Amino acid sequence: MSTLTGTQIADAALDGWTYLLGALQTRIRTPNFAAGLSLVNAIGAEAERRDHHPDLDLRYTHVDVRLWSHDVRGVTDRDVRLARAISALAADAGLSAAHIGVSRLELALDSPDFAAVLPFWRAVLAVEHLAGPDFGDELRDPAGALPTVWFQESGRDEPRQRWHPDVWVDPAEVRPRIEAALAAGGTLVSDAEAPHFWVLADSDGNRVCLCTWQGRD
Repeated sequence: MSTLTGTQIADAALDGWTYLLGALQTRIRTPNFAAGLSLVNAIGAEAERRDHHPDLDLRYTHVDVRLWSHDVRGVTDRDVRLARAISALAADAGLSAAHIGVSRLELALDSPDFAAVLPFWRAVLAVEHLAGPDFGDELRDPAGALPTVWFQESGRDEPRQRWHPDVWVDPAEVRPRIEAALAAGGTLVSDAEAPHFWVLADSDGNRVCLCTWQGRD
C-alpha cells in the first residue's frame, strides 16, 4: 500500500486531524479519566475489527491519537479511514477531535561529520537507525516515547550551533506561535524556507524551527 503525500492528506479534509512528522494526529478532550478510558476501549475495539492499530496516549483531560501504517512507515488510506471512524466514535460520546495545540518534537543535530557521531547517539538512546530517501539519517524510538533525532550536515566554523529542536505543527498553528514567540522576546531569524519551516531564536540566540508538511511533497 502506497503512502499519501501531505497534499493528498489535506485533500481528505479530516476535521480535527493534522499531519505531523509522518502521521495523522488529533487530541480528543474528555471531561474525566473514565470518559477517556471508555473512548480508548471503543477505539481499541474498532482497531481490532480493522486489524489496524493507532498509538494512544490516555491522560486525565484528553486522549491523544496518532495514526500511521507501521509496515510502510507513513500515512495510507487505511489511516484516513480509521481517523474518520475514530472521529465518529468521539462524536457518539459527545466529544470531538481537534488539532489545536497539538505538536510533535524532533531534535536536529548539526554536525560536519554526523556519520561519526550517529552511532554514539544511537547507543546512548537505544533507538533504531533509519536511512534512505524517505528518512535521510534518523534515529527513531521503536516505542515512540523519545523524539526522533535527525542529522544535518554543517560547517566547522566556530561558533556554531550543535543541537536545535524542530517543532512540527499544523500550518494554521504557525502564525499564532510565531506571534507568541516574538511577544516573548524572540526574533524571526528566517522565513526563506516557508512554508517548509521558519527559524526563530530566543534572546540568547538559541534557535528553533517551526515545521509543517507543506512544501515537502
